[in-house]
Amino acid sequence: MRRPLLLLLGLALGGCAWEPGQGFAVVEPTVRAAYEPLADRAASDGYQRLSSDYQVRMDSGSMRVSTIELISSASGPAGAFNPANPPPGYSLCHGGHCHRDDGALIPYEQVAADAGGGGGARAVVTLPVGEPMNLLDPETRAVDCRPECALPETQVAQGRWGVEALRLEGTVRDGRATPRFPGERRFRLDLTPATGSDEPVSVLDGTVELPSDRSTPPRAKLDLKLVLTAGLFDPVDWSKLKQDPDGVVDFNDPDPANAEARKALLERLARFSPEAEVTRGER
Repeated sequence: MRRPLLLLLGLALGGCAWEPGQGFAVVEPTVRAAYEPLADRAASDGYQRLSSDYQVRMDSGSMRVSTIELISSASGPAGAFNPANPPPGYSLCHGGHCHRDDGALIPYEQVAADAGGGGGARAVVTLPVGEPMNLLDPETRAVDCRPECALPETQVAQGRWGVEALRLEGTVRDGRATPRFPGERRFRLDLTPATGSDEPVSVLDGTVELPSDRSTPPRAKLDLKLVLTAGLFDPVDWSKLKQDPDGVVDFNDPDPANAEARKALLERLARFSPEAEVTRGER
Protein backbone atom coordinates (compact mmCIF):
# COMPACT_ATOMS: atom_id res chain seq x y z
CA MET A 1 0.00 0.00 0.00
CA ARG A 2 2.92 2.29 0.75
CA ARG A 3 4.46 2.12 -2.74
CA PRO A 4 1.22 3.04 -4.61
CA LEU A 5 0.73 5.96 -2.20
CA LEU A 6 4.25 7.26 -2.87
CA LEU A 7 3.71 6.78 -6.59
CA LEU A 8 0.49 8.78 -6.52
CA LEU A 9 2.19 11.53 -4.49
CA GLY A 10 5.04 11.66 -6.97
CA LEU A 11 2.63 11.94 -9.90
CA ALA A 12 0.73 14.73 -8.16
CA LEU A 13 3.88 16.70 -7.49
CA GLY A 14 5.11 16.09 -11.03
CA GLY A 15 1.84 17.39 -12.43
CA CYS A 16 2.35 20.69 -10.58
CA ALA A 17 5.93 21.18 -11.75
CA TRP A 18 6.61 23.97 -14.20
CA GLU A 19 8.47 22.30 -17.01
CA PRO A 20 10.62 24.33 -19.44
CA GLY A 21 8.64 25.65 -22.40
CA GLN A 22 5.27 25.21 -20.66
CA GLY A 23 3.17 27.96 -19.16
CA PHE A 24 3.58 31.71 -19.64
CA ALA A 25 6.00 34.27 -18.18
CA VAL A 26 6.27 35.19 -14.52
CA VAL A 27 8.01 38.55 -14.40
CA GLU A 28 10.40 39.64 -11.64
CA PRO A 29 10.73 43.41 -12.12
CA THR A 30 13.25 45.91 -10.78
CA VAL A 31 13.39 49.66 -11.40
CA ARG A 32 16.29 52.10 -11.38
CA ALA A 33 16.40 55.80 -12.26
CA ALA A 34 19.58 57.89 -12.27
CA TYR A 35 21.19 61.10 -13.41
CA GLU A 36 24.55 60.16 -14.90
CA PRO A 37 27.42 62.40 -16.02
CA LEU A 38 28.80 61.64 -19.48
CA ALA A 39 32.54 61.43 -20.16
CA ASP A 40 32.27 63.39 -23.40
CA ARG A 41 30.52 66.26 -21.59
CA ALA A 42 32.85 66.44 -18.60
CA ALA A 43 34.17 69.86 -17.57
CA SER A 44 36.03 70.96 -14.44
CA ASP A 45 34.53 71.02 -10.93
CA GLY A 46 31.93 68.37 -11.71
CA TYR A 47 30.21 70.41 -14.43
CA GLN A 48 28.80 68.96 -17.63
CA ARG A 49 28.97 70.81 -20.94
CA LEU A 50 25.78 71.61 -22.83
CA SER A 51 25.43 72.03 -26.59
CA SER A 52 24.87 75.75 -25.92
CA ASP A 53 28.33 76.08 -24.26
CA TYR A 54 26.71 76.56 -20.88
CA GLN A 55 27.71 74.08 -18.17
CA VAL A 56 25.57 72.57 -15.41
CA ARG A 57 26.36 70.74 -12.19
CA MET A 58 23.67 68.79 -10.39
CA ASP A 59 23.48 69.10 -6.60
CA SER A 60 20.28 67.13 -5.93
CA GLY A 61 17.72 65.24 -7.94
CA SER A 62 14.70 63.03 -7.37
CA MET A 63 12.00 61.50 -9.52
CA ARG A 64 8.64 60.09 -8.55
CA VAL A 65 7.14 57.56 -10.95
CA SER A 66 3.50 56.76 -10.29
CA THR A 67 3.43 53.50 -12.24
CA ILE A 68 5.15 51.67 -15.04
CA GLU A 69 2.89 49.86 -17.49
CA LEU A 70 4.00 46.88 -19.53
CA ILE A 71 2.23 47.21 -22.87
CA SER A 72 1.50 44.33 -25.21
CA SER A 73 2.10 44.69 -28.92
CA ALA A 74 -0.87 45.56 -31.09
CA SER A 75 -2.65 42.53 -32.50
CA GLY A 76 -4.18 44.40 -35.44
CA PRO A 77 -2.73 45.14 -38.88
CA ALA A 78 -0.01 47.64 -39.66
CA GLY A 79 -1.10 51.09 -38.62
CA ALA A 80 -3.33 49.71 -35.84
CA PHE A 81 -3.81 51.55 -32.56
CA ASN A 82 -0.59 52.31 -30.67
CA PRO A 83 -0.90 54.11 -27.29
CA ALA A 84 2.37 55.93 -27.97
CA ASN A 85 0.83 57.41 -31.13
CA PRO A 86 -2.86 58.15 -30.43
CA PRO A 87 -5.20 58.29 -33.43
CA PRO A 88 -6.86 61.56 -34.51
CA GLY A 89 -9.30 62.83 -31.93
CA TYR A 90 -7.28 61.55 -28.97
CA SER A 91 -4.35 62.90 -26.96
CA LEU A 92 -2.54 61.24 -24.04
CA CYS A 93 -2.97 57.47 -23.70
CA HIS A 94 -2.00 55.79 -20.40
CA GLY A 95 -3.44 53.61 -17.66
CA GLY A 96 -5.57 51.62 -20.10
CA HIS A 97 -7.44 54.62 -21.51
CA CYS A 98 -7.01 57.59 -23.87
CA HIS A 99 -8.14 61.19 -23.49
CA ARG A 100 -10.58 62.06 -26.25
CA ASP A 101 -10.71 65.68 -27.46
CA ASP A 102 -14.11 66.15 -25.80
CA GLY A 103 -12.60 65.21 -22.41
CA ALA A 104 -13.94 61.66 -22.21
CA LEU A 105 -11.69 58.79 -21.07
CA ILE A 106 -11.96 55.93 -23.57
CA PRO A 107 -10.58 52.40 -22.91
CA TYR A 108 -7.81 51.15 -25.19
CA GLU A 109 -10.09 48.45 -26.60
CA GLN A 110 -12.66 50.98 -27.77
CA VAL A 111 -10.01 53.30 -29.19
CA ALA A 112 -8.47 50.35 -31.05
CA ALA A 113 -11.86 49.28 -32.40
CA ASP A 114 -12.65 52.82 -33.54
CA ALA A 115 -9.23 52.98 -35.22
CA GLY A 116 -9.85 49.68 -37.01
CA GLY A 117 -7.10 47.93 -35.09
CA GLY A 118 -9.02 45.11 -33.40
CA GLY A 119 -7.86 44.36 -29.88
CA GLY A 120 -4.87 46.66 -30.20
CA ALA A 121 -2.17 47.23 -27.63
CA ARG A 122 -3.02 47.11 -23.94
CA ALA A 123 -1.43 47.28 -20.53
CA VAL A 124 -1.00 43.69 -19.31
CA VAL A 125 0.54 44.55 -15.95
CA THR A 126 1.17 47.67 -13.88
CA LEU A 127 4.21 48.15 -11.66
CA PRO A 128 3.68 50.61 -8.77
CA VAL A 129 7.01 52.27 -7.99
CA GLY A 130 6.15 54.02 -4.71
CA GLU A 131 8.54 56.42 -3.03
CA PRO A 132 10.60 58.97 -5.01
CA MET A 133 13.92 57.75 -6.38
CA ASN A 134 17.16 59.60 -5.62
CA LEU A 135 18.74 60.28 -9.01
CA LEU A 136 22.20 61.10 -7.64
CA ASP A 137 22.36 58.07 -5.34
CA PRO A 138 20.38 55.56 -7.39
CA GLU A 139 19.21 52.19 -6.14
CA THR A 140 17.83 49.17 -7.92
CA ARG A 141 14.37 48.70 -6.45
CA ALA A 142 12.29 45.52 -6.62
CA VAL A 143 8.65 46.33 -7.36
CA ASP A 144 5.34 44.47 -7.23
CA CYS A 145 2.94 43.70 -10.08
CA ARG A 146 -0.75 44.47 -10.43
CA PRO A 147 -2.87 42.45 -10.78
CA GLU A 148 -0.11 39.81 -10.64
CA CYS A 149 3.35 38.99 -11.98
CA ALA A 150 2.11 35.96 -13.94
CA LEU A 151 1.51 37.28 -17.45
CA PRO A 152 -1.08 36.01 -19.92
CA GLU A 153 -0.02 34.74 -23.31
CA THR A 154 1.16 37.90 -25.03
CA GLN A 155 4.13 39.81 -26.40
CA VAL A 156 5.20 42.68 -24.15
CA ALA A 157 6.69 45.30 -26.45
CA GLN A 158 6.75 48.50 -24.45
CA GLY A 159 7.34 49.92 -21.00
CA ARG A 160 5.52 53.15 -20.19
CA TRP A 161 6.72 55.29 -17.27
CA GLY A 162 4.32 57.84 -15.80
CA VAL A 163 6.55 60.55 -14.31
CA GLU A 164 4.61 62.14 -11.48
CA ALA A 165 7.31 64.57 -10.36
CA LEU A 166 10.88 65.56 -11.20
CA ARG A 167 12.96 67.79 -8.96
CA LEU A 168 16.47 68.93 -9.89
CA GLU A 169 18.67 71.56 -8.28
CA GLY A 170 22.11 72.65 -9.36
CA THR A 171 24.37 75.37 -10.67
CA VAL A 172 24.92 76.75 -14.16
CA ARG A 173 27.80 78.76 -15.60
CA ASP A 174 28.89 79.91 -19.04
CA GLY A 175 31.76 78.01 -20.62
CA ARG A 176 32.59 80.64 -23.26
CA ALA A 177 35.68 82.85 -23.09
CA THR A 178 33.38 85.87 -23.01
CA PRO A 179 30.57 84.69 -20.74
CA ARG A 180 26.97 85.71 -21.35
CA PHE A 181 26.58 86.21 -17.61
CA PRO A 182 29.24 86.36 -14.88
CA GLY A 183 29.96 83.69 -12.32
CA GLU A 184 27.55 80.90 -11.39
CA ARG A 185 23.79 80.81 -10.99
CA ARG A 186 21.75 78.35 -8.98
CA PHE A 187 18.68 76.83 -10.57
CA ARG A 188 15.64 74.83 -9.51
CA LEU A 189 13.45 72.62 -11.69
CA ASP A 190 10.30 71.35 -9.99
CA LEU A 191 7.96 69.51 -12.35
CA THR A 192 4.71 68.46 -10.69
CA PRO A 193 1.11 68.02 -11.94
CA ALA A 194 -1.14 71.04 -12.16
CA THR A 195 -3.35 71.66 -9.14
CA GLY A 196 -6.28 69.26 -9.13
CA SER A 197 -4.78 67.06 -11.85
CA ASP A 198 -3.72 63.44 -11.47
CA GLU A 199 -2.05 63.33 -14.89
CA PRO A 200 1.69 62.63 -15.01
CA VAL A 201 3.92 65.53 -15.99
CA SER A 202 5.51 63.31 -18.63
CA VAL A 203 5.06 59.84 -20.11
CA LEU A 204 8.24 58.05 -21.22
CA ASP A 205 8.09 55.06 -23.55
CA GLY A 206 10.79 52.44 -23.96
CA THR A 207 11.09 49.21 -25.88
CA VAL A 208 10.67 45.90 -24.05
CA GLU A 209 11.17 42.52 -25.72
CA LEU A 210 9.36 40.09 -23.45
CA PRO A 211 7.44 37.21 -25.04
CA SER A 212 5.07 35.40 -22.71
CA ASP A 213 4.33 32.07 -24.37
CA ARG A 214 5.04 28.34 -24.19
CA SER A 215 8.22 28.50 -26.26
CA THR A 216 10.32 30.44 -23.71
CA PRO A 217 11.33 29.67 -20.11
CA PRO A 218 8.69 31.03 -17.73
CA ARG A 219 10.96 32.99 -15.39
CA ALA A 220 11.59 36.51 -16.71
CA LYS A 221 13.83 38.84 -14.73
CA LEU A 222 13.03 42.35 -15.97
CA ASP A 223 15.43 45.18 -15.14
CA LEU A 224 13.96 48.57 -16.07
CA LYS A 225 16.30 51.56 -16.11
CA LEU A 226 16.00 55.26 -16.89
CA VAL A 227 19.08 57.46 -17.26
CA LEU A 228 18.84 61.25 -17.39
CA THR A 229 21.84 63.31 -18.51
CA ALA A 230 22.85 66.94 -18.80
CA GLY A 231 21.44 66.83 -22.32
CA LEU A 232 18.07 67.57 -20.70
CA PHE A 233 19.19 71.21 -20.45
CA ASP A 234 20.62 71.60 -23.96
CA PRO A 235 17.72 73.75 -25.28
CA VAL A 236 17.86 76.35 -22.48
CA ASP A 237 19.29 79.85 -23.03
CA TRP A 238 20.17 80.61 -19.44
CA SER A 239 21.09 84.26 -20.07
CA LYS A 240 17.42 85.08 -20.75
CA LEU A 241 16.00 83.53 -17.59
CA LYS A 242 14.73 85.55 -14.66
CA GLN A 243 16.26 85.04 -11.21
CA ASP A 244 14.28 85.27 -7.99
CA PRO A 245 15.30 87.63 -5.15
CA ASP A 246 17.72 84.98 -3.89
CA GLY A 247 19.43 84.79 -7.28
CA VAL A 248 17.93 81.37 -8.15
CA VAL A 249 16.62 80.56 -11.62
CA ASP A 250 13.23 78.97 -10.91
CA PHE A 251 11.64 77.28 -13.92
CA ASN A 252 8.23 77.62 -12.22
CA ASP A 253 8.49 81.40 -12.41
CA PRO A 254 5.65 82.73 -14.62
CA ASP A 255 8.07 85.02 -16.45
CA PRO A 256 7.62 84.28 -20.20
CA ALA A 257 11.25 83.26 -20.71
CA ASN A 258 11.19 80.88 -17.74
CA ALA A 259 7.82 79.44 -18.80
CA GLU A 260 9.11 78.85 -22.32
CA ALA A 261 12.23 77.15 -20.94
CA ARG A 262 10.09 74.93 -18.72
CA LYS A 263 8.06 73.89 -21.76
CA ALA A 264 11.28 73.09 -23.65
CA LEU A 265 12.50 70.97 -20.73
CA LEU A 266 9.25 68.99 -20.67
CA GLU A 267 9.59 68.34 -24.40
CA ARG A 268 13.21 67.26 -23.97
CA LEU A 269 12.33 65.01 -21.01
CA ALA A 270 9.82 63.15 -23.18
CA ARG A 271 12.68 62.16 -25.51
CA PHE A 272 14.42 60.07 -22.87
CA SER A 273 13.63 56.40 -23.38
CA PRO A 274 13.75 53.90 -20.51
CA GLU A 275 15.79 50.77 -21.14
CA ALA A 276 14.79 47.18 -20.39
CA GLU A 277 16.94 44.09 -19.92
CA VAL A 278 15.21 40.72 -19.86
CA THR A 279 16.93 37.62 -18.48
CA ARG A 280 15.08 34.37 -19.04
CA GLY A 281 15.45 31.29 -16.88
CA GLU A 282 13.65 28.30 -15.44
CA ARG A 283 12.26 27.93 -11.96
